[in-house]
Amino acid sequence: MPHRRLLALLAALAIAFGALTVVSGGRVLFGGAEARAAAGQAVDFVLWFNFLAGFAYVAVGLGLWRRRRWAVHGAALLALATASIAVLFGLHVLSGGAYELRTVGALTLRLSFWSALALVARRAAQSTTR
Repeated sequence: MPHRRLLALLAALAIAFGALTVVSGGRVLFGGAEARAAAGQAVDFVLWFNFLAGFAYVAVGLGLWRRRRWAVHGAALLALATASIAVLFGLHVLSGGAYELRTVGALTLRLSFWSALALVARRAAQSTTR
């Protein structure tokens, strides 16, 4: 699949992923005690990061869809920010903090997705400037 088509697919996924992230994070953050209980041992700083990052996912996804140069850098920045949160989360776990195992999976998925998207976006941008 050419980089441009793959990038369009990943941009659409980023937009959907962002919208779902905002909805699910917002439900836990603002949905009351029942929603908070369903989240289990959610780590607050990870939850807030994911919720706020969801808006950035949508913005970067739209930028990539429209082939905006800034969105290539935005995807890389999201990967870097997610890696930073993953490190902080790891320190939280190592210090004995409560957490849900699904948080490990979610951070791994987010980091993998944004790292791959940043790489594809970079290559697509390079192929259009040649």
